[in-house]
Amino acid sequence: MGPHLGFLLLASICSLAFALPSQPVTSRAGSGCGKTQLFPGVTQYKFNLKSSGKDRSYSWHLPSDYDKNKQYPVVLGFHGSSTTGVLFELDTKLSESRFSGDKIMVYPNGLDGSWAGPSYHTSSTIDQDLQFVSDVVADLKSNFCVDEKRVYATGISNGGGFVSTIACSSTSNLFAAMASGSGSFYTDASGCSPASTPVPFLEIHGGADKTVFYEGGKGEGGPLPSIPFWLDAWAQRNECTDKIEETVANGDVHHLSWTCSGVEGLLQHYKVDDMGHCWADTEINLTQISVPQGPAPIQASSIMMQFFDKFSKP
Repeated sequence: MGPHLGFLLLASICSLAFALPSQPVTSRAGSGCGKTQLFPGVTQYKFNLKSSGKDRSYSWHLPSDYDKNKQYPVVLGFHGSSTTGVLFELDTKLSESRFSGDKIMVYPNGLDGSWAGPSYHTSSTIDQDLQFVSDVVADLKSNFCVDEKRVYATGISNGGGFVSTIACSSTSNLFAAMASGSGSFYTDASGCSPASTPVPFLEIHGGADKTVFYEGGKGEGGPLPSIPFWLDAWAQRNECTDKIEETVANGDVHHLSWTCSGVEGLLQHYKVDDMGHCWADTEINLTQISVPQGPAPIQASSIMMQFFDKFSKP
């Protein structure tokens, strides 16, 4: 996401819950299970997670009925450039129970408002941001009751591209499935080596995106592959065979689904013809306002959560 969203930060941050410290009082060795958490259902913040010698931060949102002895799936959500996890949470509404369900929602913050990969990001390297992801997951496991087989990642724009960077690295072994909205896949041209394949992946993109063009080309942070090329590359990595195409929403939405390594729907894509650079939502959201445009015919937050629910690590 470009700098045009940065101005929304001060206006929007007040509408989220303020930072509240978690107070674990009991624990079992090596696990966050059994630790009592205050204020479930309220977004809380950690500002001093040391990673690669830097102070990093993230926020989290527990289900309102969080049970310290029950294992929960986790979704990490990565914001776009010139913004924060706070705005990504507001924009996507992913912490609302209608989408998150029983999942712990987590929103890491990139240094200086973006993630490594594009040329405009100079505050951290790709390896440092990947290490931060590993450190966040480790911190979550030590403080909360996490189902390690059901950890997922999603993101928008620069954050959506960073999800693909994770998928193309050894860090992908921490995750059961990935999803991206309006992703800018800067790093995919420099190689892709997942920890293992297949990698379940869902991508949603606007055909009218003027920031990350569907047909690829020059982006704000360097050259970008076309979305069809990016999908074909993942289809090859995942050893996909059959592809099903479906057109819905009066012809505006094109859904592609591949069977990969014998698993139906392991790779999926939604092209929304008239959508610009935003998070697909049937209700108006912040990124749609910034384009500007109205609501989309599909709801990315719902589609992605349903996709995640299909996959867990062996």
